[in-house]
Amino acid sequence: MSAVKSYFAEGGCTCEQVRYQLLTSPMFVHCCHCRWCQRETGTAFALNALIEADRVKLTKGEPQGLNIPSNSGKGQKIYRCPTCQIALWSNYGGAGDQIHFIRVGTLDAPDLLPPDIHIFTTSKQPWVKLDQETPAVDNYYRSKVYWPDDSLQRKKMLGQKSA
Repeated sequence: MSAVKSYFAEGGCTCEQVRYQLLTSPMFVHCCHCRWCQRETGTAFALNALIEADRVKLTKGEPQGLNIPSNSGKGQKIYRCPTCQIALWSNYGGAGDQIHFIRVGTLDAPDLLPPDIHIFTTSKQPWVKLDQETPAVDNYYRSKVYWPDDSLQRKKMLGQKSA
């Protein structure tokens, strides 16, 4: 008899010293093409899944948080494996500690979470081609416009305002 899976997805760092589970699907996934994310990740964009912090369960190890500046000026805290230094998630100043911005590439099956929106496309690399089905905006977006109703409810339950 097999065990019932009680989580949405699993992930972790490269050296496998830190492992986590997403207990539910995220509220929203955005692909950020801003220059800040390009510099921070060393690639063309950052793909982040926004999920309540209490819906992320550490199953091995403990990431270390490092406060760094952010493009918004509110700062962010990046949580990395203390051994291999892979960034697992961030908490941004605007959302506080209640919402983790999970780096989708750290999931064992990152293809589970394609972007719901592309943001800051004014600075996207010209060789990155976007599909026509996924919304894309020049800068940031209003969650009230793009997020599904159930995700807006989840955000509201955290005491987060939806712009």
